[in-house]
Amino acid sequence: MTSWLRKYCNLPLHLVLSCVVLVAAIEASRPGDSVCSAAGVSSCKECLQLSPQCAWCFKEGFLDGAGPSKRCDLPVNLVRRGCGAEHLEQPEVRVEVDATESSTQVTPRDISLTLSPGSEASFIVAVQQLERYPVDLYYLVDVSASMQENLDQLKTVGTALSLRMREHSSDLRLGFGSFVDKPVSPYISVHPSKLQNPCSDYETRCRPAHGYHHLLSLTENTTEFTGMVKRQRISGNVDTPEGGLDAMLQATVCQREVGWRPEAKRLLLLMTDQPSHLALDSRLAGIVTPHDGRCHLENNIYTESTRMDHPSLGQLAEKLLENHVYSIFAVEKKQLQWYEELVALLPGSYLGRLLFQAPPLIELVVNAYKRLLSEVEVEVWVEDRSISRFSVSVSPLCPEGSSSRDDYSCSGVQPNQTVYFNITLGLLSCPDDEDDRVVMVTVRPVGYNESTAVRVRTHCRCLCGSSGRCHDAAEQPPCRSRPGTPTEEAGQANGEQSTDAEPDSGSNMDGASDSGPGPVWSCRAEGSALDCSGRGVCECGRCVCEQSSLGSVYGKHCERDDFSCPYADGLPCAGKGVCVTGECVCEEGWAGESCGCPVSAATCQSDNGLICSGRGRCVCGRCVCDDPQQYGAFCERCPTCHNTCQSYWRCVDCHLSHGKTQEEAGPCNHTCAPLVGAVDQTSGVAHGMWRQCVYTRSSDNCRYRFQTSLASGRTQLHISTHPECVSGGREVTMFLSVCALTVLCGLVVVAVSRLAMQRRTPVPPAGDTEEGYVSTEKDLSYIPKTSEKTVTYRRDCPVEMHIQVPKMALDDPWM
Repeated sequence: MTSWLRKYCNLPLHLVLSCVVLVAAIEASRPGDSVCSAAGVSSCKECLQLSPQCAWCFKEGFLDGAGPSKRCDLPVNLVRRGCGAEHLEQPEVRVEVDATESSTQVTPRDISLTLSPGSEASFIVAVQQLERYPVDLYYLVDVSASMQENLDQLKTVGTALSLRMREHSSDLRLGFGSFVDKPVSPYISVHPSKLQNPCSDYETRCRPAHGYHHLLSLTENTTEFTGMVKRQRISGNVDTPEGGLDAMLQATVCQREVGWRPEAKRLLLLMTDQPSHLALDSRLAGIVTPHDGRCHLENNIYTESTRMDHPSLGQLAEKLLENHVYSIFAVEKKQLQWYEELVALLPGSYLGRLLFQAPPLIELVVNAYKRLLSEVEVEVWVEDRSISRFSVSVSPLCPEGSSSRDDYSCSGVQPNQTVYFNITLGLLSCPDDEDDRVVMVTVRPVGYNESTAVRVRTHCRCLCGSSGRCHDAAEQPPCRSRPGTPTEEAGQANGEQSTDAEPDSGSNMDGASDSGPGPVWSCRAEGSALDCSGRGVCECGRCVCEQSSLGSVYGKHCERDDFSCPYADGLPCAGKGVCVTGECVCEEGWAGESCGCPVSAATCQSDNGLICSGRGRCVCGRCVCDDPQQYGAFCERCPTCHNTCQSYWRCVDCHLSHGKTQEEAGPCNHTCAPLVGAVDQTSGVAHGMWRQCVYTRSSDNCRYRFQTSLASGRTQLHISTHPECVSGGREVTMFLSVCALTVLCGLVVVAVSRLAMQRRTPVPPAGDTEEGYVSTEKDLSYIPKTSEKTVTYRRDCPVEMHIQVPKMALDDPWM
């Protein structure tokens, strides 16, 4: 999937998604037959909940006597046992995409899924980043007394920010709102003088404390924005945390009052120097009503501040995502750590440090905007009542140059690039009432005003065709009178006999009474002396077959089973089929009594492309050679079939003498192969089983190439029409030339060797005295000619031996 998307991501987005991008698949790995063959399965519902690959056969009379559990199996096995596809109830997985609704950023907009318990379906959602967006920036400012310096700097931000944002946006609008805290004790002082002027102790006129005031709707007029900021005054409260999150939710959900545009990127900038209250903090003031997540502005004043609790982080995150709002937190350094933990829980949030200068604030907004747009993240929302019954997994495919930050987002995305999200939804279980219903799932890219609506229809009930009868254990009719019961004995005492009873049949032959609800069945097959073939018991006139560890026993009289078939490789039907009534029903591509023979002859195809090298036939996936002399996996070996090239020399010579065609070489037929032909180039047709040979004709000293082959038991010869001839005089000349060249090379080698030896032993010039030692006559007389030494060898009797060792005179020559 990844390689496909990278290859075709440049195609039109609607064409890519509508053709082949959206693919539904059951992701469960292929289980073995035992997954669907649980002994305790007694109904269609239980069968389908075992695995998304299991099916239930609701055909009447299917595997009589085998019990309801044998109706549950893999669909292919049920079909082989005689259950038609029209009688199968199996899980349904379907994906339908509505490609008619156009979109510029999120595709597709509408998807319909059908899921059964245990099944999964996958689909692709594409999110495209545009180049320039309109931008709505709403300032939500803490106006407590400690924020006085920030308010002063904010007065000069409007125009400068508007000029700077023109580099990234074609249209910028600014809005303004303020907050302090809930105007109740213990968050503020409730003294009458402090309610109107919280700063009375400092002889300063302040605004009354308030939860949230919306002061300026989004506007293009930066002068109006600057004037509104200049008219603001600070306020005051008692405790350290502020009501920032409470004000954020109102600024998010009150779209009409704030003036959020549907097509714009929405930025909500929260400026504060303190942490914020969280849910349940309002209990200190006796406020226990949870926040309802709605807009409560009257005359631009939040009216429910004293009656509703602060929103939870989950509630705030849901409303930010639902209304496509990015949140930017500009806080002082000492509060950075607290807000870092908060931002991690809010999708589409950015945290920056607040300084008391205008330029850093402008840079913070610009950097936050660029950062938020370069991160594409999706959130998948499931209805609260159904969230526990679904599994969700998301895998992003980030475009080139970007990276995957986690399983739900890509960072570093550039304008006009597309991010693909592979989303898999799985149905874990059905609702308690087991009714089929539609569950809404929404895929929302964070900060985008477009989303994908996914309607999931759960398939939890078994319909079992038009009749609605699944033939499970719950639908089996009760037995009115069982053999040996008092009811039966009383009936016999009144003269009532079972219509199918036979003499000496015993209790097992008793059927239902005449007034019974069901038909009267016999438990003994015709010509059999045993009830239920000796492999079951008779109940209510029907055979209930035994359950064997080897397999299933079934049939009206328990005469059938699925384990009395031939075995191969230690498995019945070689594991490539099912046993039905003692015979193997093979899977597609297999045949034979034990399903051990492949239908395809691919295993018999030799390297030359022929079946068994053209010398045999393929039987059960193996070559059977036509000639007993041939052998090998592909009948490719036959030492006695191909005679040596020499055995064909007489035939070749005969054809060369009389002619190469059959008409011209009639006298050669008694010694030659029946099929002889002449070709221009033997090498050009040498393939398969052709063998290359050469014949040298003495009469003309020419070499003739020929080929021999054995096809269908007949030898063929192909003789080349272009001989290679060499004259006798030319051979003598060539021989003498080679001899002369050999002698010449030997003389050159001898001359070079002798010259090299002479240079290694230089001759001293005449008159020069040899350097080194020169012996004198005295020295020569001093050196003894003979050396005498007495050596005594001691044994029991000492013996003396005299040995004379002559020495060579110094001036004696060696040779």
